[in-house]
Amino acid sequence: MPSIPSRSLEAWLDYLERIHPVGIDLGLDRVAEVARRMGLLSQRLAPRVITVAGTNGKGSTVAMIEALARAHGLTTAAYTSPHLLRYNERLRLDGAEADDAMLIAGFEAVEAARLSDDPVSLTYFEAGTLAALWAIARHAPGLAVLEVGLGGRLDAVNVIDADVAVITTIALDHAAFLGTDLAGIGREKAGIMRIGSPAILGSRELPDSVRQYAKGCGAPVVALGQEFRWQVGASGRFDWQGSAVDGALPSLEDLPDPGLPLDNAATALQALTAAGVVLDPVSCRLALRELQVPGRMQWLGQWCLDVGHNPHAAGYLAARLSTQPCRGRTWVLLGMLSDKDADGVIEALAKLADGWVAVTLAGERTRAAADLARRIDDRGGHVAYQAESPEAGAEWLSGRLAPDDRVLVCGSFFTVAAILAWKKAQAF
Repeated sequence: MPSIPSRSLEAWLDYLERIHPVGIDLGLDRVAEVARRMGLLSQRLAPRVITVAGTNGKGSTVAMIEALARAHGLTTAAYTSPHLLRYNERLRLDGAEADDAMLIAGFEAVEAARLSDDPVSLTYFEAGTLAALWAIARHAPGLAVLEVGLGGRLDAVNVIDADVAVITTIALDHAAFLGTDLAGIGREKAGIMRIGSPAILGSRELPDSVRQYAKGCGAPVVALGQEFRWQVGASGRFDWQGSAVDGALPSLEDLPDPGLPLDNAATALQALTAAGVVLDPVSCRLALRELQVPGRMQWLGQWCLDVGHNPHAAGYLAARLSTQPCRGRTWVLLGMLSDKDADGVIEALAKLADGWVAVTLAGERTRAAADLARRIDDRGGHVAYQAESPEAGAEWLSGRLAPDDRVLVCGSFFTVAAILAWKKAQAF
């Protein structure tokens, strides 16, 4: 066995960023070979595995599946990406972030496996995914919930067979890797489906290619608006009706709004039902009422933080906030990467925003605040300030907010992470 040097978690992450020539290298051959060497393919990861793919809504859907499962007494493991403040956020075991020791042990196991026999090169994400799967296997949860990182068919997460496959939405994003053809993107996302295992379609607007893929691989489709649905009741809460494997039609009434897309909440309930969990109304209400997902419609005083970074997500944010009257002004603090559709996001938020703060994000895919400001100006928006960082934009804005104003922070995980850290520092 190769000798593996002792490293801190920070040192491991730095090492993994440097050892592969490119950051994203889609394909399963390399990761599957290392997974085989680690013994991850010779046994089930958990009695129930739910894999979630899609353009938007993956993280919130995973969080709701996890919370609902734990409320029903199941032990859980959830793997998501990217993180906001700490890498440890990517792996939760029974609702708690994995500690450094667990992650380091996982990276050591991956490194030993990839260097044994003929060395195999892995990306940062692939190594992190295998380390998380190794930790999940040792935790032996009753349910594992896995979020696909990019695409589906060729994503490292797809090395594990899903008992239930969930597709949330299909929209344009990551065009450099997935292209701009929605049908093609749909086929890639649908690649997490397996023969005979339920495919939960959590959007009413998926391209036909998703159903075609399900039919071709023999995955029974359970679709939002058909086999399961939700509706808002007179109380402002919502009711849900689903479809069980045995043909039963379970239903739940008077469920609290979790502050997240109700399509995703309904999808989470259906995914658990498809995994054989008999839903208890009291447990479901408790889980949805207490759920908080960082960076997803997260309110910190007057500030609403959401990682939405494409037009589809921005449209949801605008629609959601338009139902919540604001007596003051609505500000949008926007920072985006250069490979994202800034024009589409700005257009989706234009009617909501009374004023804009454009900020520059650091890194190789940076987009300058001046570029955002020009695009906002072109659409008739008022750019009150341009800042060289999200923190600088927040500092400027915080001194000018009226008591009845609100701020939407969006455009990137990096924008939200910066403001989360800034707000945390303010608390001390």
